[in-house]
Amino acid sequence: MKQSGPSFKSYMNLALDEARAAARRGEVPVGAVLINSKGDVVARAGNRTRELNDPTAHAEILVLREGCKAIGSERLMGYDLYVTLEPCAMCAAALAAARISRIYYGASDPKSGGVAHGACVFSHPQAHHVPEVYEGISEREAAELLKVFFEQKR
Repeated sequence: MKQSGPSFKSYMNLALDEARAAARRGEVPVGAVLINSKGDVVARAGNRTRELNDPTAHAEILVLREGCKAIGSERLMGYDLYVTLEPCAMCAAALAAARISRIYYGASDPKSGGVAHGACVFSHPQAHHVPEVYEGISEREAAELLKVFFEQKR
């Protein structure tokens, strides 16, 4: 009997949990999860820019910091990132610097995105590393979290 290849498992549900927790803290509801090649969760975080008074404390940056510290390296080759919103240009540049292998994101961000919109960081000749990018994973749930959050702010 022929065995099928490894099946895709999404970790976006964990990133959505982090986004919900961020919203409860009054942060923009974005969550991220870093996964190693074995499928283990290495780091998970939600936005904490307001809590930490740090404009760089996006979910992606926080998981990069935690992941790099956990493995003792500034490079995360072979690691996957699941994030609920298209990374901004700052985060996309950091993900390239860390050599993330794959990025899976939920909602697109036409206003501030840095992957498929705006700066399109990975398409520049200056990009030293271009990860595989998969968009639209749990897009409806991720977009709804953002929509509700900003409607409540108005």
